[in-house]
Amino acid sequence: MRIAIIKYNAGNIQSVLYAMERLGVEAEVTDDAEKINAADKVLFPGVGEASSAMQSLIENNLDQVIKDLKQPVFGICVGMQLLCNQSEENDTKCLGIVPVEVKKFKSTQQVIKVPQIGWNNIYNLKSELFKDIEDKSFIYNVHSYYAADSEYTIATCNYGIEYAAAVKKDNFYGVQFHTEKSAVIGDKILRNFIENT
Repeated sequence: MRIAIIKYNAGNIQSVLYAMERLGVEAEVTDDAEKINAADKVLFPGVGEASSAMQSLIENNLDQVIKDLKQPVFGICVGMQLLCNQSEENDTKCLGIVPVEVKKFKSTQQVIKVPQIGWNNIYNLKSELFKDIEDKSFIYNVHSYYAADSEYTIATCNYGIEYAAAVKKDNFYGVQFHTEKSAVIGDKILRNFIENT
């Protein structure tokens, strides 16, 4: 099986590559459209700021490559947000694959600190991504922005409000949390993506 990790200036590529190695899975980091198109599965990682991440994709013509992919694609953190329509982060137009808006957490009197950093649990699990994973399992987060809850939500998290911890539309999957830093549960989700989607 050929697995491609999309290479661009906002990818947390090394930690995703380490996660693949932990699973005994070979993956290639590439920005080559032909190799991405030829892959059986595509990982789309992301850290940092949405508008510069989108700019990097556009400059490398990867925005259209991603939109046209027909095999399973897995967005992680900012990678998931970029699959959505629009982000409040610098009013960024994203890829528009999942018709959902990305909003910023608002600090409130309920001791909500922004960004959300640390462990939280996911529930209402609705996809083959979460095969053999229990409701309320803990995952690791580092983010100030979130995808609004919608019909595309396949896992929910609560941080002051309920939001989409994971989304799915057609062959595109996305998780807001860092699977590669979420210990056994994160590895299991990655394995489920590789083996069950």
